[in-house]
Amino acid sequence: MSNAAEQVEQEEIDLTGANQVIDKYLDMHGALMPVLQEIQEVYGYVPEPCVHLVAERLNVYSSQIYGVLTFYAQFHLEPRGKYIVRVCMGTACHVKGAGRIGDTLKDRLGVGHAETTEDLKFTAEYVACIGACGMAPVIMVNDATYGSMTVNKMNEVIDKYVKMD
Repeated sequence: MSNAAEQVEQEEIDLTGANQVIDKYLDMHGALMPVLQEIQEVYGYVPEPCVHLVAERLNVYSSQIYGVLTFYAQFHLEPRGKYIVRVCMGTACHVKGAGRIGDTLKDRLGVGHAETTEDLKFTAEYVACIGACGMAPVIMVNDATYGSMTVNKMNEVIDKYVKMD
């Protein structure tokens, strides 16, 4: 478990948002997926206390909920960074140096794939394909796409987000 996850586990989680989501779907059969999706929108991930709350209120076993959460890649059980940095590792990006960019990002942030920095500012992800092969190599920070990346350009992009906030 990452330090970021341990840090959040020690904090109290306000379940008001989760209760509001569950209230919307309480009488709807088969509402587990939309409930979990909306809870993730509220918290940025699905905290363990929310899993137990959903289990209790929707009368579903926690193990069933964890089955859903671990089957679908869209769900996250640990807190994620404010900025999700995705490095495309598709064929076009790989050929044009995505590996070096990924290695530099790892060194720069001190986290590997699917890990989050301790300050919860960045999460690094290496993805199979972003779908922008014509701009290879490509990284994305949240919804912003940056093409024709070099190690220096990637560092400039990260610097930009470090200075935000």
